[in-house]
Amino acid sequence: MNRTLNEKTIPSYMIGTWAWGEGINGSKMIFGRTYSQEQLMETFRTAYAAGFTFWDTAEVYGMGNAEEILGQCIAKNITNKEDILISTKHLPGKKFKEGAVTTAINRSLQRMGIDTIDLYWLHQPYTLQENILEMIPSLKTGKIKQIGLSNCNIAQIKEAQRILEKNGLKLAAVQNHFSLLAMDRQNEILAYCRKENLLFFGYMVLEQGALSGKYGVDNPFPRFSMRSLSFGKRKFRKIQKLLDYEKDLAQKYQIDVSQIPIAWAVSKQAIPIVGLTKPSQAKALSSGTQIKLTSGEIENLEFLSRKSGVTCKGSWE
Repeated sequence: MNRTLNEKTIPSYMIGTWAWGEGINGSKMIFGRTYSQEQLMETFRTAYAAGFTFWDTAEVYGMGNAEEILGQCIAKNITNKEDILISTKHLPGKKFKEGAVTTAINRSLQRMGIDTIDLYWLHQPYTLQENILEMIPSLKTGKIKQIGLSNCNIAQIKEAQRILEKNGLKLAAVQNHFSLLAMDRQNEILAYCRKENLLFFGYMVLEQGALSGKYGVDNPFPRFSMRSLSFGKRKFRKIQKLLDYEKDLAQKYQIDVSQIPIAWAVSKQAIPIVGLTKPSQAKALSSGTQIKLTSGEIENLEFLSRKSGVTCKGSWE
């Protein structure tokens, strides 16, 4: 399925940078590890060379540090910035603060060293009307090209559409938590997005590595990281049959286990946001782009997920 944004074809996956930044909300705190700028630079080069030209970040990832690193990657590796698509997000306060969105847009542009943001998200749908209305001048001047809504429900999507359509504009996309362990609550939204021709992006498709095949009861997440606190050995035991089936499918298709949950998300017409921190991960992702699971395999994955009794939901959702 060919999908476009700003008249550019969207790759099968969007590349996420949540684990890139340091400090608060950064790689060490959330994921339990840090990554050198050299490694992230090589990861960017490898992914870009493989055709992954759509990159997602946010002002709160490492409190701006992830945007800065992504900007440096772009500056050193991209001759024509029209060849890449950039997505970033603003996290508003629960109370509207006039000028906050405009300031956030300008700071994101400055950190990344770019002139325009292809897709700009309201990271949480707080004070929706006021924040979207403040985005519109930046949309009209070209500082941002499209508006998206993240961590939202149907009512909030419809409200955002109403606000924008009243001003002769359209909502472009929705970005929500979507994985084999967080799927059923998105069914209505997925159907609505298909009906309304809205792009649906799914984040945490690998549940921060829990579904990647790398971690398990015998190899848990790094201690004292946020993902270790939210996904311990008890949960890994419950999803063991799901992980075993993922491994069987990976062997059948001769790909990395991590590509199975991603292929599942694609089968649901979602655009997965896949975090990359190593060149090897970019190569594995590239090798999985042609995989198409059968209807029976999709049903089995979903059956084993539901049977595990494990569902994942972030504290921010």
